[in-house]
Parts: sequence; structure tokens; C-alpha cells
Amino acid sequence: MKFAPMKELLYFAEKKGIAYGAFVTVSYETALAAIEAGSELNIPVIFITGTDCCDLMGGFEATVETVKRAAARATIPIVLHLDHAKTFEDCAKAINAGYSSVMIDGSALPFAENVELTRKVVELAHPLGITVEGELGRLVGEEGDLLVKGPEAAQTDPDEAREFVAKTEVDCLAVSIGTQHGQYTAEPNLNIRRLKAIKEKVNVPLVLHGGSGTPIDQIQDSIRNGIRKINVATDVLIAVANSFEEMKRNPDFKYNTAMFVNSKEAAKRLILLKMKQFSMH
Repeated sequence: MKFAPMKELLYFAEKKGIAYGAFVTVSYETALAAIEAGSELNIPVIFITGTDCCDLMGGFEATVETVKRAAARATIPIVLHLDHAKTFEDCAKAINAGYSSVMIDGSALPFAENVELTRKVVELAHPLGITVEGELGRLVGEEGDLLVKGPEAAQTDPDEAREFVAKTEVDCLAVSIGTQHGQYTAEPNLNIRRLKAIKEKVNVPLVLHGGSGTPIDQIQDSIRNGIRKINVATDVLIAVANSFEEMKRNPDFKYNTAMFVNSKEAAKRLILLKMKQFSMH
């Protein structure tokens, strides 16, 4: 099978005024959970894997094969997207392995260097039909093994967003408007006014990272104002971890393969809920 180009899905979402969830996968079970959920709802699945997820599954090629096995009978479009790649080399490896979409994250770099790095990935990816996501602004919290701190000053500047998209020709742009990676210590307050200003300046679909734990009313408000992809990682991992804790509280609990079936079902329930919420408009 061949993975779908994410760009086409996001432009369809733009036309419909909805968003697609992008769900982390770290195993065959988590991949199968999302594919079963998407198949039940007839909603495309976007998988996100950071380089840490790929390492866990044996590298880029092994990750591609794991997702392909899980998707063997699927009839819905499936995207495999590299999340928060920091180097051109990692993007190239993912593309060569069979990914259909990559994110090059140069947001920690000075603006000009971010543009240069992102443009380099675009020049590699676009002739091959690969979608490229860029990022401006920083999300507080954890991005893999990187800890980011900062208030609104770290959020995406609308004028810079316009210049960045024009110079790099990215297919979609991840923006920082008040979410964070990992678990929240206090309820977030999305900067919808800033999102509206960004939307007015750029002509590509916008992406929201840090979707886990963000109140659904704020999520849906962001969708109404231009967000077309929402990354969900921590919530999936929490659902899996909690399923093991719940099973162990059962007096008849036994360590066997049923543990992994139950954890897959827990992830599936979470993904079903998110897919339904994101498709409301």
C-alpha cells in the first residue's frame, strides 16, 4: 500500500470546515486502534511519529512496515507523518522509507535559518509528492526530549507566518497559540484572536499541536477559525497506560496477551471520541 498525501486531506478539511486528528503511534496495537476507529467512522487517519517513536519501533523502515501491516485491510486514506524532525537528514530518511508527510521543525532557530532549513526539505519533498509541515512559534512543554518554556511571547507572529509560508512554500503551518506539549498543569487559554490574524495572512491549512488536554470548546473554536489538523499524542498514551492500571485492579487479573487487546480498545475509544469532536462544524 501507499500512504496518502496529507496535503490533499487538509485542503478537503479546509473546504468542509473541519479538522482531522493526527494520532501518535508507538506500536502495532496503537496503529490498529486508530485504523479501526477511522474505518468505523469513515474518517481518514493521520499517524504522527517522532524520531523517538521510530526508534521504539525499530527505525523508519520498521515503522512504515508496522503501520502497513495494521492497515492491510483498510479502505480509508492513511497518512504517515514524521513529527518534529529537527534535521534535513531525518526528513530524508523518513521519505526514503515511505512516509507520505514530514514536519521539519526549525522553530528554535532564528527566522532566516528556519526558512532556509524548511525550504531545503520542501525542495526535496515536493517533487516526490510528499507533504511538508513547517512551524513558527514555540509550544511550552515537552517535544520529545526537549523542554520549552515561555508565555505569549513565544506564540506565532502573523506577519512572520505570511513571510515564512511565501518563502518556504510549505503545505501547512503549525502555529503556537497557547497550547503546550505533554500534560497541562493549568487549563490552557487558546489565543483565538491571534489565530484569526494568522489565518487572514496565510493561504495554507493551519495545524494545532498540543491537542491533548485542551478543552473541547476551545478546540472547536480553533477549528471554526482555521485549524485543520490537531495533534493528539499524550491523550493516546494516557489511555493506554490507564487501561493497564484498570486491569490490574481487577481481582481476577492475569498477565497475558489480553492486556494488549484491552489497551488497544482503550486507545480506540479515545480516538473515536476525538475524531467525532474534530469533525463537528
